[in-house]
Amino acid sequence: MTTALAWDTYSQQRPSRRPVNARGEATWFNWTQHQDHGPGDELLHLSADGRVLDIGCGKGGNAAHLAAAGARTVGVDISPAQLAAARERWGHLPQLALHQADALDYLADDCGVFDAIYSVFGVAWFTDPARLLPAVRARLAPGGMFAFSHRPPVEGCYGCQASYIPRGADEDPLVVRRWDYTPQTWVEKLEAAGFSEVSAQVLAAPEGNRRVGTLLVTGHA
Repeated sequence: MTTALAWDTYSQQRPSRRPVNARGEATWFNWTQHQDHGPGDELLHLSADGRVLDIGCGKGGNAAHLAAAGARTVGVDISPAQLAAARERWGHLPQLALHQADALDYLADDCGVFDAIYSVFGVAWFTDPARLLPAVRARLAPGGMFAFSHRPPVEGCYGCQASYIPRGADEDPLVVRRWDYTPQTWVEKLEAAGFSEVSAQVLAAPEGNRRVGTLLVTGHA
């Protein structure tokens, strides 16, 4: 499958999460692409034993943090390479279950109900929201939280865009699709899908950092 190959290739290009963060913690939650920056797992409003789903969990760092804190955590990713790295580092956590699957297929299966579903630079960026938002909404408990983050759009470049994942010097890059919208458009899309208390904002990059910020969207079922 081309999509799995693309994310396997991406996995090889990305370093593993650091052993500890700036505070000396072995696990932590990070919504942004910048180290030690931005809010944490408090955005999910999870109870001590809440059930949570990470769609596009990658190498599992965020999911591992929630599992280590006691949440019943499920991570789903289409990439065997990403999941192999996640299992090698975090597979000892009893509260963490990892599954290789397309996120839409997993949500359509009998996966139960979750108190929170989230995506950090993952499935919510790379799946048509017309299909994903109703699927997520159907799997959330009443009042449950959906939250996702990714890079904000380039001005004027909205809707389905192409992301290129480089390969070897003599190989064409692999292409995956992503969906970019303004914060206001995301609010409208989530509200149209039945979410309430929707918020969308761009978190500025850390002071002195010239890179772009992070788009963060939340909504309740």
